[in-house]
Amino acid sequence: MINHQPRQIPDIPVACRLSGLEPLTIDGNSLFVNVGERANVTGSAKFLRLIKEEKFEEALDVVREQVENGAQIIDVNMDEGMLDGAESMKKFLNLIASEPDISRVPIMIDSSKWDVIEAGLKCVQGKSIVNSISMKEGEEAFIKQATLVKRYGAAAIVMAFDEDGQADTRARKTEICTRAYRVLVDVVGFPPEDIIFDPNIFAIATGIEEHDNYAVDFIESIKDIKATLPYAMISGGVSNVSFSFRGNNPVREAIHAVFLYHAIQAGMDMGIVNAGQLAIYDDIDPELKEKVENVVQNLPCPVADSTNTEQLLDVAEKFRGDGKQVAKKEDLAWRGWPVEERLSHALVKGITEFIDQDTEEARLQAERPLDVIEGPLMNGMNVVGDLFGAGKMFLPQVVKSARVMKKAVAYLNPFIEAEKVEGQSNGKILMVTVKGDVHDIGKNIVGVVLACNGYEVIDLGVMVPVEKIIEVAVAENVDIIGMSGLITPSLDEMVHNVKAFHKAGLTIPSIIGGATCSKIHTAVKIAPHSPTGAIYIADASRAVPMVSKLINNDTRQATIDEAYNEYDVMREKRLSQTKRKTIVSIEAARANRCQHDWDNYTPFTPNVLGRQVFDDYPLEDLVDAID
Repeated sequence: MINHQPRQIPDIPVACRLSGLEPLTIDGNSLFVNVGERANVTGSAKFLRLIKEEKFEEALDVVREQVENGAQIIDVNMDEGMLDGAESMKKFLNLIASEPDISRVPIMIDSSKWDVIEAGLKCVQGKSIVNSISMKEGEEAFIKQATLVKRYGAAAIVMAFDEDGQADTRARKTEICTRAYRVLVDVVGFPPEDIIFDPNIFAIATGIEEHDNYAVDFIESIKDIKATLPYAMISGGVSNVSFSFRGNNPVREAIHAVFLYHAIQAGMDMGIVNAGQLAIYDDIDPELKEKVENVVQNLPCPVADSTNTEQLLDVAEKFRGDGKQVAKKEDLAWRGWPVEERLSHALVKGITEFIDQDTEEARLQAERPLDVIEGPLMNGMNVVGDLFGAGKMFLPQVVKSARVMKKAVAYLNPFIEAEKVEGQSNGKILMVTVKGDVHDIGKNIVGVVLACNGYEVIDLGVMVPVEKIIEVAVAENVDIIGMSGLITPSLDEMVHNVKAFHKAGLTIPSIIGGATCSKIHTAVKIAPHSPTGAIYIADASRAVPMVSKLINNDTRQATIDEAYNEYDVMREKRLSQTKRKTIVSIEAARANRCQHDWDNYTPFTPNVLGRQVFDDYPLEDLVDAID
């Protein structure tokens, strides 16, 4: 008998162990893990263009650059309304697999559609991360998806959503994550070290007071989760926190750096970032850092009669382009301009000091008080929309513009009521985030802007089924239905909704908006099913003039016709681009089939019949040539 002891099974510490071609272990001794965000069609215009043009090889360079810049995991997202997400995901991940300098790091398969995630799981190598699953459709669907993720051998990002929507406060974040953890560990048997919670990073400094504590709530929820849910990790989309300063990269990078400084100290393990554009905390301009710290930590504003957001806006104006300070000039020369230009300037700059005076001057020059709203004030809001769309204005500035508009409208309201004209009511707007989607920040901002302009807004919240929309629209006799959605499945839901509106006999126009929505998607997928009007609106400031036209009986149909004429051109152009093959009829194909005359065919005879043996060379001589 051989006297050997059985092998002792080693005690391997619990840790999240991921891999591409190389392993990546994340444990208590790991530093912050950077997840590259640029291979995302919803976050990178360049990557989206390359994927749409099917330049997948060039798109690989975007990913390679992220790895070279320090990304330890690559997030890949193909959620775009006009893409075949599952096919694009499969093709791109297969290409990544053939690039060792990219595929050495783990892949995060990012989609709001389960079929896209599963397509990625079927072809990715190593141990990946699924981004994401959640309880927004209830525990049954959550358990089913978590079980499949476990079976595929992947870790999972778990979003802090439930049936009632997304978690925005510290208490809700902790509550939902705790419930999800217990289901995953106790019911599914999911390894706790493979659970990565995303407690929702929201935009701060939006100019809306309810958003001021979003960063603090996220950071404090990290501490709660780390203290009560063993081995669970924390991640998040870092760029969300600075969305309100879209267009000013130096300020955005400063917000990211300060936010991460505090979040990492609280226990944040990883984050989806642009690894090549992370500012160094200690290198931030001291004045900018002070203002950003006040915003991120929601500290009391040191300036009386002001807010931290307004203070950061003042500093942000000094940082443009390369981040160098630009001198700020203040003068009142604009007070000598014509009243229409003064009103536009006040709206763009968010100046309320002279708005009553200028509104009264414009009212005296107009035939009706309402003409001031539909004329110079709407023109000013159009300027705001153009600047915001071009990245030259920030979200909090748009909110300030809306407040200026509100003040002007409030001044005019008594005059409008005194000589109310039939058919010129401001009207009712029904606002919803469609079924399957829990994102509502954009919708809420649109609601604020519309309410500031005197419209009655009925907000049904998130995850609203089409039956509820129709019921309320009829009961409240609304003038417009506004539908919003952030994730790609919301686009399909909007198509379903407008079909249901038409079937129910509704003649109410719809406005379409949200991060994943676009004019081309509305033209190709939604508008053909909505004869009474489904109009895409790019941002909150554009909602006001469009709603004004759609509610007015004299301009509604002309506005819809103008939009639909443009949509028709876009749709035809899109369809012509997708017609890559001319398909013939089945009869023509059969008539053109290959035909063989087998009766008169003589097979080719090989030079040698039977088995052949090659023994001229010793096999050992080939060893050095084997790779």
